[in-house]
Amino acid sequence: MRYVSIDALRTLAIVLMVAVHFAENLAEAHPSTAAAGPWALAVWVPGEFAAPLFTFLSGVSYRLWVRGRESRGDEDEAITKSSIRRGLFLFGLGIAFNVLVWLPEDMFNWDVLTFLGVAMLVLTTTRAAPSGVHLLAAAAAAAVSPALRELSDYAAFWTPGYFDPDLSLADVGLGFLFTGYFPVFPWIAYPLVGYVAAPAVFPGARDRGSRWPVALGSGLMAVAVTMLIVRNTPAASWLPPFGGWSMFPATTAYVFFTLGALLVGLPQAHRLLDRGGVGGRFMAVTGIFSRHSLTIYILHHVIHLWPLWAWGAATAEDPTEHWRNAMPMTAALGLAAVFLVAVYPLLCLLDRTGRAGIEGWMRWLCEDDRGRVSSEDTSRSNA
Repeated sequence: MRYVSIDALRTLAIVLMVAVHFAENLAEAHPSTAAAGPWALAVWVPGEFAAPLFTFLSGVSYRLWVRGRESRGDEDEAITKSSIRRGLFLFGLGIAFNVLVWLPEDMFNWDVLTFLGVAMLVLTTTRAAPSGVHLLAAAAAAAVSPALRELSDYAAFWTPGYFDPDLSLADVGLGFLFTGYFPVFPWIAYPLVGYVAAPAVFPGARDRGSRWPVALGSGLMAVAVTMLIVRNTPAASWLPPFGGWSMFPATTAYVFFTLGALLVGLPQAHRLLDRGGVGGRFMAVTGIFSRHSLTIYILHHVIHLWPLWAWGAATAEDPTEHWRNAMPMTAALGLAAVFLVAVYPLLCLLDRTGRAGIEGWMRWLCEDDRGRVSSEDTSRSNA
């Protein structure tokens, strides 16, 4: 079955990503600054939940996809091969995206696409492990990340606002693991916890529903708030550094709070949208955006970055000349809204004509004949 809650949450994530990226890359003031104004801040604050939501749902969807394949009698070896191909496809797509959509020198900035590929490979190799192992690994990733960033000199890899490493083997490796935009540590915690939470929130024939995601999520949010409060008191002098609230780097308080909010929010979305029932139009729109979220992610970058690079190369001989200073914030957010409205009929056309987007390419390349049938069925169950 298809879960409207997953479609709705994935749609929310991609809409927030589009808004934040248009604002971040085109506007004259960075969205996180006071100079950006209240409209930009209203987008930026919830926008910091977009990547956690997207990566968390990747773990949830992978668990449901595996369950669907198993219920159709697919052998474990076939599922593993298909999963590995999907992970490598996403990783390769991420590298190509960095080179062709950003610039060649950004090949190894470790964006969300390369991370999703790595996450799928990790989940593939550990999917048979007990749930406690996944939760322990997620906790360990969050716990050790501050120390690993300190040891790797995180700040040396960043200029104000963006990741800027040397193209050396050491810097590439450190960026992949600790210092890039979406390094393995601590971001692997989101898909790992999503993978474990899926059967508790969406129980199948062999699963039992559970309320532990809400309990754990509430606890994580309480710990995060306590960290932020204690950080500004004299007690902080004898406690480990918490780092405050930051997405780059993803501090412990940020990871705990966003992950906790997702664990609390997913069951509520399931109860309200899957069990409560929603209108057909809502299901149609969120279904389209959810099924084509990968295509939207690539396309919205192409739409606003390629003209920016061309303008810079034509007027200043530097493609990045107008990056982050092309227009007022309100204009950037307006263009984001125009893109979201305009892309919907395009995606509907892809569905009607059977012309698959990037998701279809992934299925064609990564599935065998039996797997393609499973993938078509799985498109109705949010994988």
